[in-house]
Amino acid sequence: MKGILSAKGEIVVKNISDSQKKRLDQFKYVWRVAVIILVNLLMIAVVARVGTDSGKMIWSPSVQTLSKVGSRGDEVKKVQTKLKQYGLYNGNIDGIFGEQTRKAVVQFQKSNGLTADGIARSKTLAALGISSSSGQGQFTQSDIDLLARIISAEARGEPYLGQVAVGAVIINRISHPSFPNTIAGVIYQPGAFSCLNDGGINAPVADSAYRAARDAINGSDPSGGAIYYYNPAKSTNQWIFSRPVVTVIGSHRFAL
Repeated sequence: MKGILSAKGEIVVKNISDSQKKRLDQFKYVWRVAVIILVNLLMIAVVARVGTDSGKMIWSPSVQTLSKVGSRGDEVKKVQTKLKQYGLYNGNIDGIFGEQTRKAVVQFQKSNGLTADGIARSKTLAALGISSSSGQGQFTQSDIDLLARIISAEARGEPYLGQVAVGAVIINRISHPSFPNTIAGVIYQPGAFSCLNDGGINAPVADSAYRAARDAINGSDPSGGAIYYYNPAKSTNQWIFSRPVVTVIGSHRFAL
């Protein structure tokens, strides 16, 4: 059996018996099938890798910047601008969601058949003509694990609602101009959390902390938009006592 290279780059085998030709055809068929299977397996692997939550991107459509009392940023400015165009808001376009902005949102919601809760969720934003897409809709499994770890360390022994509220404070900080815009950035900001210094961050994570982390990421905010929390029986920072308190859950005060 002798093979030569054709003008098309294919191997052409000459002087072979019928049985050899049959085996060669079978080999070519098996080879083509193997290539097809390999390509399909590679495509499946790529799709699975994109979809996995092991350190990869998790897309949570419900996680958006919820413009509400205490929120700050560009989205709030857009809300205020739209409300002013509708003649519902007379305040400054300062990106700070205060009581005047809330009342204007409620009025807009009532006139558009929306739930009048004063919170600019996706439906309200859409009615205002504002895109509700936000970078906060993207979190990795590592983000969730880290958030659960800090919740477990900071709110161990607190009621479940208080654990969610601690997680919500961290999520709220992401959209606040005074803080980093990632979960890791907020948590590892120098001096932000004492558990980073006393080793509490390395303690075993409570199961409830993982649930609380996911609830906070998915928009639950029992803190009422707070960006600070503290235990008045333990805190030695006098400045924190000057912050306006939004709510009290367990042993923590949540403040703006």
